[in-house]
Amino acid sequence: MDSGNFLRQLLMIGVGTTSLVAERLKQVTETWVREGRFDPEQARNLVDEVMAQLNINNAGLEDQFHRLLRHTLQDLGVPRQAEMDELRGRLDRLERQLRDLENRAWK
Repeated sequence: MDSGNFLRQLLMIGVGTTSLVAERLKQVTETWVREGRFDPEQARNLVDEVMAQLNINNAGLEDQFHRLLRHTLQDLGVPRQAEMDELRGRLDRLERQLRDLENRAWK
């Protein structure tokens, strides 16, 4: 399996699961309000608390996902941006040196 595709699927599963939990929680609390088990304020507070906790957990999952992605890219040999910038600088210097040598040869 393509590792990029696998990582994308993992991320989508996390997003989908969070969305499903949020939707189901809203449905359940609406039912409880209709049945008189919760008042609307309690239901709203419960949904807000659970969603806040999900967001906190998602931030942690997002950090884990980014670390996993970085390690996977490293394992595949994909250079980091800093490495690419360094190589571009070295290439620019070499091109400049080559032009200088060519200009000296023509003089």
